Amino acid sequence: MKVILLLIAITCLNVFIYSQSDKRLKGVEKELNEILEITKSAGFAVAVVKGNEIIYSKGFGYRDYENKIPVDNNTLFAIGSSTKAFTSSILGQLRKEDKLSFDESPIKYVPDLKFFNDEMNNSIVIKDLMSHRTGLPRHDWSWYVFPTYDKDSLMRRIEFQEPFTGVRKQWYYNNFMFLTQGVIAERITGKSWEENMYERLLKPLKMTRSNLSIKELRKADNVALGYEIVDEKISNMDYYRIAGMSPAGSMNSSVNEMSNWLMTWLNKGKFEGNEIIPEAYINEAMSSQMVINGALPDDEFPDIHMATYGYGWMLSSYKGHYRVEHGGNIDGFSADVIFFPSDSIGIVVLANQNGSSVPSLVRNTIADRLINVERTDWIKRYEDRKAEQEDFEVEAEDAPTQKKQAPQHQPKDFTGFYENLGYGQFEIIVENDSLFAVLPLWKLYLEHKHFDIYNSYKVTDEGIDISDEGLAFNFQIDNEGEIYNLKLKIEPTLQPLEFIRKPKTIDVEETTLQSYVGKYDLSGTILKTYIKEKNSLYLFIKGQPEYELLPTDKHKFSFKVLDGFKVEFIENKEGEIGEIKVIQPNGTFRAVKKK
Repeated sequence: MKVILLLIAITCLNVFIYSQSDKRLKGVEKELNEILEITKSAGFAVAVVKGNEIIYSKGFGYRDYENKIPVDNNTLFAIGSSTKAFTSSILGQLRKEDKLSFDESPIKYVPDLKFFNDEMNNSIVIKDLMSHRTGLPRHDWSWYVFPTYDKDSLMRRIEFQEPFTGVRKQWYYNNFMFLTQGVIAERITGKSWEENMYERLLKPLKMTRSNLSIKELRKADNVALGYEIVDEKISNMDYYRIAGMSPAGSMNSSVNEMSNWLMTWLNKGKFEGNEIIPEAYINEAMSSQMVINGALPDDEFPDIHMATYGYGWMLSSYKGHYRVEHGGNIDGFSADVIFFPSDSIGIVVLANQNGSSVPSLVRNTIADRLINVERTDWIKRYEDRKAEQEDFEVEAEDAPTQKKQAPQHQPKDFTGFYENLGYGQFEIIVENDSLFAVLPLWKLYLEHKHFDIYNSYKVTDEGIDISDEGLAFNFQIDNEGEIYNLKLKIEPTLQPLEFIRKPKTIDVEETTLQSYVGKYDLSGTILKTYIKEKNSLYLFIKGQPEYELLPTDKHKFSFKVLDGFKVEFIENKEGEIGEIKVIQPNGTFRAVKKK
C-alpha cells in the first residue's frame, strides 16, 4: 500500500511541476477549464514541450464520462491522422538506408499498385504520395464505409478511383496515399507496417504504452472512451476500427508519450542524444512541398497566413511564427500535434470528443502565451461563431421544400447488390414495405424524396435517426424502365459515382429452364441458349464468348459478367416461349425462337 501511495504522490508531483514550471502559463487552467465547459467536451489532455523537456502536462474532464473517471497526462486517446507523420518518417529512415528514393515511382516497390490512368501510372512518384499532390480526391467512403483489414486489397481499389485533376496540379488530402506509403515500407523491409512502427519509432522513442489498433487499446489501462454531442448532451460513441487503413491514422497515444515525438522534431531528429529520424528528412518534411491554398491574411487575423504541406505536416505562419502541425479526427476523438521550430516549442492536445474544436482552442490559447504575441480571445471567438452557425441552421429549416413526386417503382424493384470496384458492394433490401441499404458499416433507411431519388437516414439501436439526413440515393433506369444502377454524390470534386446493380438471383426449376433452350433468330444472327454445369443457362453468339445467365425474376436473366446486359424470354399466345428480348445499354433487340 505504501508503494502505491508513493507512486500516486510522485505522479501528482510531476503534474504539479509541469503545471508550474513556466510563468507564462500561470493561470492557464482557468481558460482550459472554460474551453472544456463551453465545448461540452467529456475531456482532454495537453502537454507542452520546450526543447528537451515537458514544461506542462495535464488532463481535464473525464476519460470515462459516465463513471466520472478523470483524464490525466498518461491517458490513451486515438490520435487519428496525426499518425501520418510517423508513417512518412519510416520512408525517411529507409531513404537514408539507400533503400528507396522519393523521386521513384511507388509502382517500382509495389508492382500490383495501379492508378486510374496512364498519366498517373507513369508520372506519380513517392514524394507525391507524401504531400497529397496525386490529383486524387479523398475517396474516404471506400475505406471508412467498406473497411477491410487487408492493406493490399484496400490499396488495389486505387486503380478504380477517379482523379479530379492532373498530377501535381492541386493539393488534395488523401488517406489512400498514406496507406500506400505503409505498404511500400512493408515490401522493402519484409515486415508489417505495425512492426516497422514499433521497431523503428515507438520503442526508440520510449512510447511504450502507445499502440496501433483498437484491439490493443481495449487491452490497455487508463484509456479514454470516445464521445459525441447529441441533442446538446455528451453521448458515448463506439470506437472505429480503421483496419487496413492503419498507416493513415490508427495510432493511440498519450500526451506524455507524444511529447517524446515532439522533442524529436524540435531536436533535429534526435531523442535523448540518439538519432531516430534523419536530420535531412526532418528539414525536408517540415518544408513546403505543395501549396494547399493561398490562405491570405484577413482583417481579423492579418498575421495568420500561408498554407502549405510538407510530409505529413501542414505548415503556416501564425502571428509571425513558423508553425508545423497536423490534426487528427476519428470517431469519438480529436487531436492536434503542433510545434514552432524557431521557438523550440511543441504542443499536443488529445480530446475524446468527435469533430471537436477543443484541440485548436487549447493549442492557440497556449501558443499565444508561449511565443509572446498578442493574445486572442479564442473562447469568445468560438462562442460568436457558434451563434452564427445556429442562426444559419434556423434559416435553413425555414426554407421552402420541394413538392414530392410519386415513386416510379415498387420497393422490390430496387433490391439487389450494388457495386463500385473502387469502393465495394452493399445490398438494398425491403423490410415491412420499406427500403433499406445494408452497408458494411451502416444500415440506412431510404425515404422517398422525388421520382427515383431517396434520402438516407442511419438506423441506430434506438431506431431511425430522422434528425440527420444523409446522402441522396439517386437510382437510374435503363431503356426498359428497370433500375440498373445507383449514383451517389460521395466526392464533391467529381460527378456522382456509379454503383452497378446486380439483382439477386432466384431458383428456377429445371423444366422451366428447359423451356428457354433453343435457337433464336435476330435478323439472321443466331442466338443459342443451352444448359450446362448444374442447371445453369448460357447464351452463345458466334464470334463471342459464351455468357452465363443469372435468373433474377420470372423469365428474366442478367449476364453474369456484363453489367447492364439482360435478357427476357417472351411467351406466345399458347404460353410457350416464342421470343427472347436482349436488353443492353445501346438498345433492346428481339429474336424469334426457331422451331
